[in-house]
Amino acid sequence: MASPAAPPGAGPSAAAPGGLVPVVPALRGVLPDGGLRRGAAVSVAGGDTGLLLALAAGVRETEGGWAAAVGLPDLGLAAAEGYGLDLRRLLLADDPGPHWPEVVSVLAGAVELVMLRPDGPVPPKLAARLAAVLRRSGCVLLVAGPWPGAALRLGVRSGRWFGLGDGHGQLAGRQVEVVAEGRGSAVRGRTARLWLPDEHGAVRPVREHAQHAAEPIATGPIAAVV
Repeated sequence: MASPAAPPGAGPSAAAPGGLVPVVPALRGVLPDGGLRRGAAVSVAGGDTGLLLALAAGVRETEGGWAAAVGLPDLGLAAAEGYGLDLRRLLLADDPGPHWPEVVSVLAGAVELVMLRPDGPVPPKLAARLAAVLRRSGCVLLVAGPWPGAALRLGVRSGRWFGLGDGHGQLAGRQVEVVAEGRGSAVRGRTARLWLPDEHGAVRPVREHAQHAAEPIATGPIAAVV
């Protein structure tokens, strides 16, 4: 495990497990609580890295502001910083192998949010055991892929990139439709059209009257909600 520094305290366990971890303003409307419920697991369909980072970016607004990435060796740190994550408060466990459950259990007591890509299908019993760890610590788990019993499932239903024309130019952003589904108040699902990211690497709503002038270079479904 590598990190820029070590968290100075016990992270979210020092505070009440209840409440919300904030998200960036563009995502508040698509989440039933307007934020990420502490102690919950959230599934990101298809492992969309942009959506994963966008959901994690609001952790900087918490008192501790610490996050971790487990099993994500290809995570772009420049992209993470562009979405708003503080790299000085991001712990990395790039390749934990089969020991990822133990790594997540330890980190859950030290950070507010963990991004995870498991190394294979997650047995329901293991997911239930880690769910108990999350509830005790108040840590949010964002999973790139399916997760048994996830309180919330999000995915990118369709998307297109802008910025290239006639085989030349630079990518200037991606427009997507984000779908959120889950239990309770989220069971009916919510959608939002977003730049993910925009030309500055940030996430913001798509405004129909201010669309980018460049032609899209790709269309169609990217990932379905699991």
